[in-house]
Amino acid sequence: MSRLLDVGLEQLTAMVYKMGEVAEKAIGISVRGFVEGKDVTEDVHEISEILVTMTVEIEDKAFELIVKYQPVASDLRIINSYMKIAYDFERYGRYAWDISFTHKKLSRLEKCALSWGSMERLVERVSEMVSKSIRALKNHDAELAKTLAETEKEVDEIFFTYLNQLAETPTETRCAMCNLLVARFLERIADHTTYVGEAIVYIATGEKITLR
Repeated sequence: MSRLLDVGLEQLTAMVYKMGEVAEKAIGISVRGFVEGKDVTEDVHEISEILVTMTVEIEDKAFELIVKYQPVASDLRIINSYMKIAYDFERYGRYAWDISFTHKKLSRLEKCALSWGSMERLVERVSEMVSKSIRALKNHDAELAKTLAETEKEVDEIFFTYLNQLAETPTETRCAMCNLLVARFLERIADHTTYVGEAIVYIATGEKITLR
């Protein structure tokens, strides 16, 4: 016989999964806007605000389940982890908006990506991490989540290499600033994917680990 709590957990799970999909969409739009020199700030800001609202709804649902059903440790572990993941997905959206806003303000909507090889690798790796974090969440796949650690190290290496390349590339200050900030926002998104990964491992195994 299913518990009423189980129904509530299924609803909460669906809310978190949906939020992950929306967060991934926000990052995809903002990155494409930067690469293609397009203004996507309005679209990304709208999605970012939706993510803020979704975080509140998930928190409200989580507290409702706690108050109504006083979940045992294993259920409480899931609820608590989902609230943390929702926050990280909200940060995905915030950094996506930061990328689009910075690009609009500093690049004047030109294609302003410098040392493109490194920036392209950074975009690819971070996008890969975002997709992987959401896939691992949907499957509660602890082993897949743990692989985020290695990619995050690669992202850090690419980021610092890119900073060196920017320092050695003669260019307009505004383009250098734009690329520096976009690279930093991407690096921070990568960090948040590892936080999501840690929460997934905790949900699946009860083990608290650090993936950074």
